[in-house]
Amino acid sequence: MELWDILDANGNKTGRTIERGQPFREGEYHLVVHVYLINAKGEFLIQKRSLSKRVLPGMWDMTGGAVLAGEDSATGAVREVEEELGIALSHKKLSMIARLKRKSNFIDIWATSIDVSLEDVVMQAGEVDAVKFVSADDMIKIIFSAEYREDNYKQIILNFLKNIQGQSI
Repeated sequence: MELWDILDANGNKTGRTIERGQPFREGEYHLVVHVYLINAKGEFLIQKRSLSKRVLPGMWDMTGGAVLAGEDSATGAVREVEEELGIALSHKKLSMIARLKRKSNFIDIWATSIDVSLEDVVMQAGEVDAVKFVSADDMIKIIFSAEYREDNYKQIILNFLKNIQGQSI
């Protein structure tokens, strides 16, 4: 059983929790994290969602998932990357890009630099079917080709990628 903290319309914890899969009431939200993992070459480590996933099976995307009850956003980001890819991150190296409000959740978008090879990645069975590094241009194509992504999300990532070109995170 996976529990999530219920957030109010401003993104604050209400003190209540909800079990994954249960319906939210009007004005209730939960927290999701997306983590962009960038190597020294400026490439992004992306993962292919397992074909057994109910939502968006087989899609190439960044690492992410729901923040569990009692976690803060950074802790959820670190846990998701460790669970899905076997990569240990430092909270201190995470950079918050943005927080977006959607219909039933908030998405905290994080980025961090990584020093790993594909051979270092330990993919979580049932979650991740493959991993690869892609260029910033390819990352933009992936984000912009996803019909389910909101325009404001796309713009935030595009701005982020423009700002980091030639810089380290």
